[in-house]
Amino acid sequence: MMSGNALRDLNTLSMTERKNDSSSKGNFTKPCNGNTIENIEEQQEKSPASVLINGGETVNAGVEVANSEVEYIESENLSDLEDVDTCLEKLLPGLDSKDWVLVVETLNNVRRFSIFHREAMHSMLGDLIPLVVKSLKNPRSAVCKTAIMTSADMFSAYNDDLIDFLDPLLVQLLLKSSQDKRFVCEAAERALEVMTTSVSPMSLLPKLQPNLKNRNPRIRAKASMCYSRSVPRLGVEGIKEYGIDKLIQVAASQLSDQLPESREAARTLLLELQTVYEKSHDVSTTISEHPEMSSWENFCQSKLSPLSAQAVLRVTNIAREGLVIGS
Repeated sequence: MMSGNALRDLNTLSMTERKNDSSSKGNFTKPCNGNTIENIEEQQEKSPASVLINGGETVNAGVEVANSEVEYIESENLSDLEDVDTCLEKLLPGLDSKDWVLVVETLNNVRRFSIFHREAMHSMLGDLIPLVVKSLKNPRSAVCKTAIMTSADMFSAYNDDLIDFLDPLLVQLLLKSSQDKRFVCEAAERALEVMTTSVSPMSLLPKLQPNLKNRNPRIRAKASMCYSRSVPRLGVEGIKEYGIDKLIQVAASQLSDQLPESREAARTLLLELQTVYEKSHDVSTTISEHPEMSSWENFCQSKLSPLSAQAVLRVTNIAREGLVIGS
């Protein structure tokens, strides 16, 4: 009969061997590049009580932590593909694979195509986007964050060519930018910023607008911030063409939103619209000659409900008074 001490020693030895065997796993290679992906990870959310599983992934009490096998490569550090034709053939099956390591490799190759060979992948966008969206929904952080970075690189490369496929991609990026997992949230916010600077506002604003009424206040807030960033890119003539009356109604509706981020985005947008309106109507001259016509106050009152007009004028008047006091 084995003694209690000997049994404990044997169990300890077995656990040590399993840990050593587990820690020896994890290196994987890009099949089209032949380079090993380094075993580096930020570990922003790692818990002291976490448990080592699956060759490096740590979890604790249901909280997923980024996988230590994956390095998130910034766009400027991505290398070109060695075999473009072979990689192109493997994109769709790779993204649809059940092997998460292969999915991450393939997502990085989609990024490489976006940067180095955008025309080669252009005809596949309609098939690729749903698979990128699928990766965005993946509960594994390594897959999700790599998909977010892939989205950003695709926005930079394809601009308005993505507009027909944008809706499901936009919804997922707004969701990811609204969650509590910081390193995923920050990556999604960066991707949304790239989107607002890469996709033309005339095409993007109608895509953003339905999300301003989402039942999730965090999604509304992120959508409001994107909307506010996009409008100034229209320019004075573009804002007039899009319809300053439509834009002021959108901004006014966000002034009473639940989250301060939405309200601040609305204030920023209203000040932009006021500046554009007064420039385009040469308000200083018009008001002095015909005070009943063309003033910002009259415009707001003619386009908005009394309560909304009052809220908008309070915001823009306070801002103007602040400028006068500061000058």
